[in-house]
Amino acid sequence: MSTRFFATTAAVLIALVSLSSCGNTIRGVGKDVAGTVEGTQAAGRSVDHAARR
Repeated sequence: MSTRFFATTAAVLIALVSLSSCGNTIRGVGKDVAGTVEGTQAAGRSVDHAARR
């Protein structure tokens, strides 16, 4: 087996790991944004409820 084969294999493996990590990060950010939106909506409902008193 040649050095070029090992270099190509290593590059492919690094690319796969990088892409899977990127996918996990994007999912995590999506969950964080969803949590922020839910928190903001809950705060808005609390303010609305307090204003109606």
